[in-house]
Amino acid sequence: MRVHKLTFAALAVAASLSLTACQNGDGGTEQGGPSSASTPSSASSPSSPSGGPSSGSADQGGGKDSAGKGTAGQGAAAGSGSGSGGSGTSGKCRTDELAITAVDSTIGGDAEGTVAVTLKNRGSRECAISGYAGVDLKTNSGSLSAKRTGQQTGPGVLKPGKSVSFGINYPLNTSGGSGVRVTGLVVTPPDETKSVTLEWPGAATLPVTEGGGSPVKVGPIGSAGQGE
Repeated sequence: MRVHKLTFAALAVAASLSLTACQNGDGGTEQGGPSSASTPSSASSPSSPSGGPSSGSADQGGGKDSAGKGTAGQGAAAGSGSGSGGSGTSGKCRTDELAITAVDSTIGGDAEGTVAVTLKNRGSRECAISGYAGVDLKTNSGSLSAKRTGQQTGPGVLKPGKSVSFGINYPLNTSGGSGVRVTGLVVTPPDETKSVTLEWPGAATLPVTEGGGSPVKVGPIGSAGQGE
């Protein structure tokens, strides 16, 4: 009987040891559980990547703005350069820009006859005119060129719509003879080659002169009145 008691006692001790080992194993599993439960806190980490692209877009947008301003600045500079080259000095008056007329300006009692020739700027720009115009009288005996009086004049500018005049002096035919009949007046503006033919408004004839030379004289631009 004693043997059986010892056997039962040994079995009881073994069972007690086995139960203690099982309890220790379950406790280890419970301690490992909380360490894995901390992983959800890492879910907040995507906020960092989402912030990254937003700052990158801002940088790119700033670069585009800077480039756009640079291009606009270059365009403005080119435009102002082009605009500044538009100004220039007045060119000479062209024949086609001038309205040329002639009138008799002889005053009673004068020893010579006078014809005033007026040049009016009918163009849209101001132009430079000075010196002497070319003057030729057409006669029944051929062309007669006027001589310059030798008066000096400075440079002049003729604005649109304004006029300037010069005078032609010629001898009056008081001989009682038929003289030389004048049929026309040819005027060439200074520094031009294109001429304008006008009716002669002065006396119908010139006296016949002996010897060489022309009895007709022309004054410089501005020698007949001040213009308009």
